[in-house]
Amino acid sequence: MWPRVSVTAFNAMSKDERKRAFRKLVRSDAVPGLLAYEAGQAIAWVAVGPRRDVVRFNTAKTSKSDEEEARLYAVTCFYVRTGHRRRGLMKELAKAAIAYARSKGARALDACPIEADRPLMWGGGFVGIASVFRELGFEEIARRSPRRPLMRLSL
Repeated sequence: MWPRVSVTAFNAMSKDERKRAFRKLVRSDAVPGLLAYEAGQAIAWVAVGPRRDVVRFNTAKTSKSDEEEARLYAVTCFYVRTGHRRRGLMKELAKAAIAYARSKGARALDACPIEADRPLMWGGGFVGIASVFRELGFEEIARRSPRRPLMRLSL
């Protein structure tokens, strides 16, 4: 729920309230993201959907955009289960996010990954790694922070 609500709303919610809100989102018609499975177990996740649905992504200094339109999508978060990391799953999830956005008629897909110019601390790569997005054809459209380029792929 972190990118989907304001800082104030997120901080006001307990962990259980955030879980309930996310379950409600999953049960709705919205698709909050995509899962990768191995042997019937979910091992990785990417959050992807219309940019307008991710409040914090739209208001954060590093990722905000002046454009507001339904056909602009965003990748906002990755998670890879322990024991499955360092296998290229982020790139595969990003490819799946691109395909999903295309299938929904998106004109572009935004991401605001981290520039991994030094070893990342725990969880530091949850927004994605810039080199992965560059390999997939994303171009930097803004940089408001030294380590967080705002990137876009035209679809």
